Amino acid sequence: MLLFCPACSNMLTVSTITTSADTSSDDLVGTNRFECRSCPYQHVLDKRYFERKAMKRKDVEDVIGGADAWANVDKTDVMCPSTVCGNDKAYFYQLQIRSADEPMTNFYKCTKCARSWQE
Repeated sequence: MLLFCPACSNMLTVSTITTSADTSSDDLVGTNRFECRSCPYQHVLDKRYFERKAMKRKDVEDVIGGADAWANVDKTDVMCPSTVCGNDKAYFYQLQIRSADEPMTNFYKCTKCARSWQE
C-alpha cells in the first residue's frame, strides 16, 4: 500500500515510534506510523492494514508461429527427416531471426506426417 502526505504530497514511510517525544502519548511507544520525511505529518497505525489484489495475467501473443503460422505458406521439394514417413514435400516459410549478416532460417512442415523442423 502506497500512501502520500496530504500536506506536501511526498510518499509516506512506515516507522516505529521510539520515544514519547515523537507523540503526545506514552502508550503509543513501540507502535508503527506513517510519517512524512519532509514535513512533520504523521499518522499512527492503530489497526492492521493490508491490501490484497489479484493480478490478472496478460494475454501473450505468439511472436513466431501461432495458430496461423502455416496458413499461407508455399510447398517445396525437401525430404522429411522422419525415417518412417519418407515424404518429399513440405510446407515452408523463411524468417530472419538472427542478425542481418546471417542467412534467413527456413521452417518446414511435412505435408504427410506434419513433423516440423528448421534449417
